[in-house]
Amino acid sequence: MGSNYDDTTGDYVPTYALSIPVPNVQELARNDPLQVPDRYVQKQEDRPQEIDFCYLSSDIPVIDLSLLSNGDEEQLKKLDKACKEWGFFQVVNHGVDKEVLCSMKGAASEFFELPLQEKNKYSMPSDDIQGYGHAYVVSEEQLLDWSDALILAVYPSQYRKLKFWPKSPKGLSKGMIEEYSNGVKKVAEELLRSLSSIMGMEKDRLLEMHKQLVQAMRINYYPACCRPDQVLGISAHSDTSTLTILMQENDITGLQIKHNGEWVAVRPIPDALVVNVGDVIEFWSNGEYKSIEHRAVTNKSKARISYATFFFPHDDVEIEPLDHMESSTSPHKMYKRVKYGDHLRSSMKRRMEGKAHTEMAKTGKT
Repeated sequence: MGSNYDDTTGDYVPTYALSIPVPNVQELARNDPLQVPDRYVQKQEDRPQEIDFCYLSSDIPVIDLSLLSNGDEEQLKKLDKACKEWGFFQVVNHGVDKEVLCSMKGAASEFFELPLQEKNKYSMPSDDIQGYGHAYVVSEEQLLDWSDALILAVYPSQYRKLKFWPKSPKGLSKGMIEEYSNGVKKVAEELLRSLSSIMGMEKDRLLEMHKQLVQAMRINYYPACCRPDQVLGISAHSDTSTLTILMQENDITGLQIKHNGEWVAVRPIPDALVVNVGDVIEFWSNGEYKSIEHRAVTNKSKARISYATFFFPHDDVEIEPLDHMESSTSPHKMYKRVKYGDHLRSSMKRRMEGKAHTEMAKTGKT
């Protein structure tokens, strides 16, 4: 496991992955809007299709967090079903102030409109993924995604590398990032308490099992693309997190999830948050709840920004199926015991590629 110290604070912070520097996609699109370089053209089988099964979008579960937090049985059943059948759901009445959501969106939009020279002050180094740039690039031959990102570790606070936290625009301040991050953290904690209950444990058990709830943010910028049928904003992958909470734009659809072998668009519900199950919950539940492949697509006319917050355990936490989650359908532990930090870094050493990292963790027993 790599480690280093923040130049600003002197604090020890873990490193996560190497990534080879690549061109800025926003600048490529701005300088030559009628061309897509070959390295961004996806294989035929991976390209977006015109039919995206939008009619299934309305079937993606919507959960009322205010009711769920009060132990509402109908919402608990809905959460259980959502995690088993979809791995994704949207959350309304989540308690994060609408003004905070809007301020975060406005500030991030201003950041990405800054001159490249200004944004490059926060460039991602080659030995880690915090900062501004393009993560998960592991070879010079790798096909690339049509997006740029700003990635920040937020909690615990000593994991922050403050040199990568933007000082402009003023709206994207440390205070703004913390206010938004605190709001979604409360949502994650409430969801983990409810998941503990439906998994047959005391409500705080999952939170305790993390040792320390680690939180990171990834703000994705997807430029408009002249050939959206040839590129992907983010390639298909599942998340190595426990939970991921995503804020979408209210008026642009870009997120797609794989459901029963088909790609389904997740249509934004204004001011709702999208939540998905990550690998950690899949492992602890012995595969009853699965982290689901998802991807982002682009469009011809408008840039899109999304805001993903990842929640995961401390590096030293050992994850494996919980004994009581073995069942008649899964009588053996389907996943090996592994330290979370090892699982995370192993997945980051490879291109985002579907569920490959969870398949490698399986015991081979069914």
